[in-house]
Amino acid sequence: MSPKTKDKKPKAASIPIFNAKGKEVERYELNKDLFTGEVDKKVLYQVTLMYNANQRRGTASTKTRSDVSGGGKKPWRQKGTGRARAGSTRSPLWRGGGKVFGPHPRDFHYDLPKKIKRLALLSSLNSKLIEERLLGIDAIAIDEPKTKKFKSIMDALKLKGNSLFILDEIDGKIRRASRNLQETLVRNYKDFNTMDVLAHDNVVMTKAALEKLPERFKE
Repeated sequence: MSPKTKDKKPKAASIPIFNAKGKEVERYELNKDLFTGEVDKKVLYQVTLMYNANQRRGTASTKTRSDVSGGGKKPWRQKGTGRARAGSTRSPLWRGGGKVFGPHPRDFHYDLPKKIKRLALLSSLNSKLIEERLLGIDAIAIDEPKTKKFKSIMDALKLKGNSLFILDEIDGKIRRASRNLQETLVRNYKDFNTMDVLAHDNVVMTKAALEKLPERFKE
């Protein structure tokens, strides 16, 4: 089987561009080199595993027999008691003793080659294109840093589920207006990653971010 799994092709190589009031103002022709309609599921799986592994704190820890306090005195003499030989009450065989092969703090972090992460990000964007969950907005401008201002834009776009907004620039007003919306994430086109895309139902990109997106994938 080919390492690339091809899903159905998107209906069109363009997406609608809306204004802040939810009215479609144009169709934007997507970059053909980036939006090919191909989704490499194996690469998405690899990146998801890497992300989840890197989120692990690795702080689980148990005490071995050398870490448990006490047990310095031999509980009984070596011979003549009829009981098994014992040198310490902190043996793993005893209640209150140390643990054998228990977890210890470790680092689960690892990384993948840049080409794989690049392909995974493209695959995630193409998956949203195929699902018709990728749309554009001409611009996002907020005069006041209020949640209701940003929420009104979301309502105008009639978004269902959680949404990822990808902007070319994020000013303080937009950041403050969106941070209280739990199902909304705002990212710069240089900073979003594969998991950001996969974790959200909708991806909304400003026209300027779409135009600058090829810069992200330059070799």
